[in-house]
Amino acid sequence: MRAHRITYRLLTLTLCLVAVKSQAQTDAQLTQYWAVPSYYNAAAVGNIDFIHITAGSRLQWLGIKHAPMTFLAVADMPFKLLNRRWGAGVMIQAETMGLYRNTTAGLQLAWKKKMLGGTLNVGIQAGILNESFKGSQVISIDGDEAHSSADDAIPQSDVGGTVFDCAAGVFFTHKRFWVGASVTHLTAPTVTLKMGDDEEHQYEFDAGRNYYFMAGGNIPLHNTLIELLPSVMVKTDFNAFQAEATARFRYNRFISAGVGYRYKDAISVMIGCDYKNFFVGYSYDYATSAIHKASSGSHELFLQYNVKLNMGERNYNKHKSIRIM
Repeated sequence: MRAHRITYRLLTLTLCLVAVKSQAQTDAQLTQYWAVPSYYNAAAVGNIDFIHITAGSRLQWLGIKHAPMTFLAVADMPFKLLNRRWGAGVMIQAETMGLYRNTTAGLQLAWKKKMLGGTLNVGIQAGILNESFKGSQVISIDGDEAHSSADDAIPQSDVGGTVFDCAAGVFFTHKRFWVGASVTHLTAPTVTLKMGDDEEHQYEFDAGRNYYFMAGGNIPLHNTLIELLPSVMVKTDFNAFQAEATARFRYNRFISAGVGYRYKDAISVMIGCDYKNFFVGYSYDYATSAIHKASSGSHELFLQYNVKLNMGERNYNKHKSIRIM
């Protein structure tokens, strides 16, 4: 049996498959990260007395053929068990990038404890990670030393595989702020990609651990109907580092707008609207790296809906969504 370790990098105009030992980024990059904290942190579930449902999509680097496209759906709710409040959630994410596709799905559970005027959550997530590559659509160029259609490191047929995946985190919510830390792909799983029962040609995909720190606030401006909603997220795998900051304003708990900056990557603008139990949010990214020469930007759209629950006690978190704390 022969196994190859592979990773995928999207270049400006094409997708290349590189046969090297490396770890691959499998988590989606989202500008409106503050709207879906439970995607990055399993502990950020069940913070309000609602069934909280969010779905959305991101079209990255519009104008570049085969650029990444992401779909995400999350849902969570609180519940009582053994005279204690808990949080439960579900998450599914799918991303395509050229011939490559990754899918993650998980169930989340969070233990809750009231402390320091807020609520501390400790959460875990268990699920699957699926990786696939459409090798049957690879176009090989022969005729020089750099390309060969017979290269065993490049799949010549569609391959895929699935492994168990898990995550964990802590999350603290207060009336005026929230903060959390988490790790995804906790066991650093390796996905074996193969075609059916073919044991001769196998490929390995390493999903390394990713570490996240997130925080945000809800700051009312004196004698106005305007609130300032700042937030930050830092992520790393200890090989690469990325940080982003967002400043949003919300008027009368109805219209919100803001700007964001992702370090050495993009600037963004965003707008949102709350109406009854619905929220819709849109963001646009303009790349600050050289990729802006080939792309007109990235677009992201999210829709949220809340269904009220009767938990039989006072709701200490009076906001309608974690995004507006």
